[in-house]
Amino acid sequence: MSLSVVVVDDEPLIRSGLRAIINAEEDLTVVGEAGDGAEVLPLVRRTRADVVLMDVRMPAVDGIQATRLLLDNLAPAPRVLVVTTFENDDYVYDALRAGASGFLLKRTPPDDIIAAIRTVARSESLLFPEAIRTLALAHVGTPAPTGLDQYQLTEREQEVLRLMARGLSNAEIAAELILGLQTVKTHVANVLSKLNARDRTQAVIRAYESGFVPLH
Repeated sequence: MSLSVVVVDDEPLIRSGLRAIINAEEDLTVVGEAGDGAEVLPLVRRTRADVVLMDVRMPAVDGIQATRLLLDNLAPAPRVLVVTTFENDDYVYDALRAGASGFLLKRTPPDDIIAAIRTVARSESLLFPEAIRTLALAHVGTPAPTGLDQYQLTEREQEVLRLMARGLSNAEIAAELILGLQTVKTHVANVLSKLNARDRTQAVIRAYESGFVPLH
């Protein structure tokens, strides 16, 4: 499956570097670039990109606002992969909560950048689960005592969510729980639907913030 990518960063050198890395892959193509978040919605609407690499800090419209604009105005919306200089940046956690599917450091090796794009496009596993847990640890206050009770997850769905938080793929969850792959996909879809989460990242963040999955 060929994937189309939009690169958004206010530094032309970063954009050109990412473009070269991505276009070197047979199954990936950069279909557009933008220097500010304000340009992203019309660009993605025109190109119908599968994945957006989104700089989190930009002068006019930042990556958080741009991510919200995409998710609020496009259906289906692309997967957003936040690109940042600092992994503990408050903006990164806010972008994940706004609907981004993961984040990358600008110093990430090229092979890992490519793997991350493919991972978020497939959405079958959580990207860098330990990094997300570390971010949540720094930003989550006292969890609600009720956890996720109001969402009425079944026991099996709760098991699946815990394994999602560990970063297991659908196939790995199936092996862990001795279930069929299609059954696991159904459980994952039910978890996302009940939590009103766009993808695994938002579901796992909700699990951390509620205390359902302990951070310590």
